[in-house]
Amino acid sequence: MARRSPQARELTHRYPPHDANTEKAAVVLQITGLTHSYSDGHVAIDSLDLTVRDGELLSIVGPSGCGKSTLLRCVAGLIRPTGGTITLDGAPVSGVPDDLAVVFQDYSRSLFPWLTVRDNVALPLRRRGKSRSARRAAAQEALESVGLPDAGRKYPWQLSGGMQQRVSIARALAYRPSLLLMDEPFGSVDAQTREDLEDLVLQVHRTQKMTILLVTHDIDESVYVGDRVVVLNRSPARVHADLPVGLPAVRDQIETRGMPEFVRMRAEVGRLVRGGAKVPGAAPAAPGRR
Repeated sequence: MARRSPQARELTHRYPPHDANTEKAAVVLQITGLTHSYSDGHVAIDSLDLTVRDGELLSIVGPSGCGKSTLLRCVAGLIRPTGGTITLDGAPVSGVPDDLAVVFQDYSRSLFPWLTVRDNVALPLRRRGKSRSARRAAAQEALESVGLPDAGRKYPWQLSGGMQQRVSIARALAYRPSLLLMDEPFGSVDAQTREDLEDLVLQVHRTQKMTILLVTHDIDESVYVGDRVVVLNRSPARVHADLPVGLPAVRDQIETRGMPEFVRMRAEVGRLVRGGAKVPGAAPAAPGRR
């Protein structure tokens, strides 16, 4: 049996496992019987149920082409589903919700190259009705929170890819959404930058108590950042398994990935993504429950 290093044992001792998803936590996102078919007859999602609670970071993984991004676009109001219901903070989603932000994979297309970094971050705050000075102050605060305090006067094209994605995250943070959607947000950066951005998201989640729904194709990433990992079936998408992640709240790229629980979860999620049957007792019976 694998043994934890003294550093890993100390990490677990100082910080207990995530416990964001409890019976007492309010439901932020409720998806019931969600179905979506495209005009060519392809059924991407079929009778999918999912619950996301306040302050939770939920990872969604599944086989390539299973409907992960379609699900996220339905939640964001960018696609009108052909069946089922989606509610955000108790209100039905019938268009793009006011209290929602999205971080896409392609950061180069989500930032306006003719605006400064600060103006890119501040832009959505016009929808909040904030004054110009308040927008600038919020943008600067958000940039500081993602480690870019001196980048405000620069333009996106003057930054590296990882820094541009930090700007995208800062823009979402400045908006203070009820729910943050992330669609494979680190797929276009190098491995080291990806790890840095994973840790940034964990820091934001921990300090700001933000509810995050993250879609990824990376199994290790889904376990490393998540409070729960939801595995989808092959298309049409349904919830195949809903697994709580019993890792410390504060995580480390070296120590956490060496923990027996991380290794076990990574293997279980990988097996499920590849079409394995659920292990009895490994996943809760009701969606959204731990």
